[in-house]
Amino acid sequence: MRYKDNWVEASNKWRSYWKRENKGRPLMHVVSERTDKLDPERAAALRSINMEDKYLTPSRMVERYRYYCETHEFLAESFPNMSVDLGPGSMAAYLGCEAVLQPNTVWFEECVEDWTAYPPLRFDSEAKWFKKHMEVFREAKKLAGNDFSIAIPDIIENLDILASMRGAQNTIYDLCDEPEEMLKRVNEVTKLYFEYYDRFYEIAKDSDGGSCYTVFQIWGAGRTAKLQCDFSAMLSPELFRDFVQESLREQGRRLDNVLYHLDGPDAIKHMDALMEIDEIDALQWTSGDYAPDGAHEQWYPIYDKARTANKGLWVKVYGGDMSEQIKRVDNLVARYGSNALFLYFSPMKSGEAQMLLEHAERHWADVKGSYVR
Repeated sequence: MRYKDNWVEASNKWRSYWKRENKGRPLMHVVSERTDKLDPERAAALRSINMEDKYLTPSRMVERYRYYCETHEFLAESFPNMSVDLGPGSMAAYLGCEAVLQPNTVWFEECVEDWTAYPPLRFDSEAKWFKKHMEVFREAKKLAGNDFSIAIPDIIENLDILASMRGAQNTIYDLCDEPEEMLKRVNEVTKLYFEYYDRFYEIAKDSDGGSCYTVFQIWGAGRTAKLQCDFSAMLSPELFRDFVQESLREQGRRLDNVLYHLDGPDAIKHMDALMEIDEIDALQWTSGDYAPDGAHEQWYPIYDKARTANKGLWVKVYGGDMSEQIKRVDNLVARYGSNALFLYFSPMKSGEAQMLLEHAERHWADVKGSYVR
């Protein structure tokens, strides 16, 4: 990997992380800025000029990311990986929704009026948005070569896809009025997931068969993915078990490395059901835009349940300055140890990165942790 000096060492730590057997300090996403490499004129020329340029022009997309690699250093277990995403839940577009490309995200227009009158969900290699996405993805991989990875896109699954196709409020009514129909549709989405995932994986996988997943900065040997059900915030624990749990379990059986994205306080009530899924390897908790970051002690009860179930932890650290972040992580590592912990830090200055890594090597290495499962 051209822009990653210690990839062999980093990839070995990733392998150990998924087994909850990491040695030394926790895995860390640490990216430092190389201010001496910045070129304002080039950066200005590479800015997206429209949505086609941002999402659907692989030559420009790869050139932009290559500039990012040249102006940043990937330290610890961070690694260069380019997102060729078509928004969160692109399966909805493959199945008939119109994708609305916007500067910060992609939305999907509802396309289903009545599930009972809608045909079965089937894979179609010629579907407009899937065909276009594959063309862009394939060309991006060709242009990237072995310089950096191309991440599996955020396909998403279960009720999140059905809600994109039908609308969130309508989906709530459907679950109450047509439960058998909705379970059938969830099962259709679950079966279709790997029709899409496997095609992206075959393009994206590295020489050892490893893969990474967009946004979450995770890599693993074999098929790696983030799973979720953000719609679960609107479900009771009983409905989550009825409509989502088995779907996630079935997906996990066909993946090698599984991170579950738990999104927001209203999803916490499903922790018991999630932790019953053996196929989930690690938990990523998103506290919300205005809540304390992932390292805050407020979230320890969530992590306690995850570690009791022998799941790894994926923790985003961002609140306050570097000294404040380090203090919170000191406490986090002291409680949960270093063998099953991944710490995500936002890009930082070179001096901060070196201070952080030196502290980690001195204080966070081979810590057993006080929490006993």
